[in-house]
Amino acid sequence: MSDGGEIAGQEMSLRPVELAQSLIRFDTSNPPGNETQCVGYIDGLLRNAGFLTTLVARSPGRPNLITRLAGQGNAPPLLLYGHLDVVPADPEEWRVPPFEGRIEGGFLWGRGALDMKGGIAMMLVALLRAKAEGLPLPGDVILALVSDEEAGGDDGAGYLVQHHSNLFEGVRFALGEFGGFSFALAGKRFYPIMVAEKQVCHLRMTVKGAEAHGSLGTKGGAMSSLARLLVKLERDRLPVHITPVARAMFQAVASRSPLPTKFALSRLLNPRLTRLVLKLMGANGQTFDPLLRNTVNATVVRGGQGVNMAPGRIELQLDGRLLPGFTPQDLINEVRHLVDDPALNDLVEMEVIRHDPGPTEPDMGLFETLAGVLRRLDPVGVPVPMLLPASTDSRFFSRLGIQTYGFLPMPLPEDLGFLRTVHGPDERIPLEALTFGADAIYQMLQEFHG
Repeated sequence: MSDGGEIAGQEMSLRPVELAQSLIRFDTSNPPGNETQCVGYIDGLLRNAGFLTTLVARSPGRPNLITRLAGQGNAPPLLLYGHLDVVPADPEEWRVPPFEGRIEGGFLWGRGALDMKGGIAMMLVALLRAKAEGLPLPGDVILALVSDEEAGGDDGAGYLVQHHSNLFEGVRFALGEFGGFSFALAGKRFYPIMVAEKQVCHLRMTVKGAEAHGSLGTKGGAMSSLARLLVKLERDRLPVHITPVARAMFQAVASRSPLPTKFALSRLLNPRLTRLVLKLMGANGQTFDPLLRNTVNATVVRGGQGVNMAPGRIELQLDGRLLPGFTPQDLINEVRHLVDDPALNDLVEMEVIRHDPGPTEPDMGLFETLAGVLRRLDPVGVPVPMLLPASTDSRFFSRLGIQTYGFLPMPLPEDLGFLRTVHGPDERIPLEALTFGADAIYQMLQEFHG
């Protein structure tokens, strides 16, 4: 017989708010990650509930946890996965301590509330509830909780796919981040379900110039060329491309929008008008812009050996993100065309330092099932397919032929600004959104038939 403490722990594990609060209190900022204690806590919850777990790691202190709940064998396995690491949080920028897990004003505050300890709490609650209630699952459900997503995933999903792919045999569909969070447009509430994402494509640009003594006031060197290059990258945009997923997304939103919005979205899909329409759409235009073009952002600069010496070489690293179906060479060509300065191009070398490709087209076989769950939980909400402007661990699992759907359903206040809040100060999630998401995933477990 279990003692009172075990019973209380099991009851708590079925309440998504308290579970997410506990997860936030583990500081898993990456770097360095230090996910061990958080994984150990979850491992204890699962084992106490009767699950068998597997822990594997590529690096010390960076474990990954996998468990499985057996189904009836009438459907292939369904994979649920998420990452336990979070981006760093500067306490000086927050109105509450970022790892306190404070509940205030109807929100759970803390780093990871949205990305993605809140989502992991939803998955865990749904799985634990299915186990406790003896839910007759059509197929097995696999849960994978990984390390290191925020710093590239090499210790997490990348390691699992490369060295432990047998754990995911037979899986065709997975649920992960990002998607299912609501956004408002023209008085309508939409739930974008992520079905595709942009590819990681990091570039290194080496800017060359003549070395010189710093006292000489030499002009036109590598530093000057770098300044001109940064101005061009900041001022201009790469060309517009309307991919099939983006077209499907905007057409779905337009079909349920009033006439003025429907008209604007139809014009948005005309590459000759896209730039103007995005500008007229204001904040929504800024959100939609990276869905319609490849992007590069300057993130790292290295150069110079001393304050009294003008450098002969400067390294600039760019965080590039490619639309589905495009290649690194496409991005290099577009950046060179954007610079549009032969003299400057002659001084710049460009190379790819990381490219994580993804599938060209999504497998939409599970979309309507997911959309149906959302419609039942929120009859006025409108599910739509989404192209994610960022990248997730989905790119690794796609190498095994697994289609990920970003499905962490969260009804959010219109003024929260999900994409602005998710890695920013005062990250938080409505308490009711955690319960909503756990219920949605639980329903999905019942309805999944492969």
